[in-house]
Amino acid sequence: MAFKIYTRTGDAGQTGLFGGGRVGKDAARVDAYGEVDELNATIGFARAIAAEPQMDAELERIQRDLFAIGSLLATPDLEKMQKHLAKADLHDERVTELEGLMDLADGELAPLRKFILPGGSPKGAALHVSRTVCRRAERRVVGLAREIELPAVVVTYLNRLSDLLFTFARLANHRAGAKDVEW
Repeated sequence: MAFKIYTRTGDAGQTGLFGGGRVGKDAARVDAYGEVDELNATIGFARAIAAEPQMDAELERIQRDLFAIGSLLATPDLEKMQKHLAKADLHDERVTELEGLMDLADGELAPLRKFILPGGSPKGAALHVSRTVCRRAERRVVGLAREIELPAVVVTYLNRLSDLLFTFARLANHRAGAKDVEW
């Protein structure tokens, strides 16, 4: 049986949380997981541009991580949050994996000596947009972490992810023959 995408339960400005409870759609928790959802969508858009199979496979894995982070942020129960973390396999070693991906990419890139302007190839530009959305999501999650208890790895992951997205943007540009434009 198919379900309808609309429920009408949010028409008064409230939304349901994973595990129960309703909050305003402008609540810090909703804002945080909404930013993570937007980040996930921008990464999906970047994946759809100029296929880079190895990079895109990593980006898909990141999208799965972000889906789990969004679920975690939408869960008011700390014990259930831990289950989302376990399902996502999100831990300090995953952050180390992101760092390893950056190190590999950096091996293919010229050293960065100055600030660069976002842009370049379509895929590179899309990844730069993802990077800025990631930074905004990180700011929202940091704000939420001041209000509720969150696993520290969530903020660490988003911080490292923005660095990786910057590096992937440079890599996509390099592979497309688009040079970094220094500021």
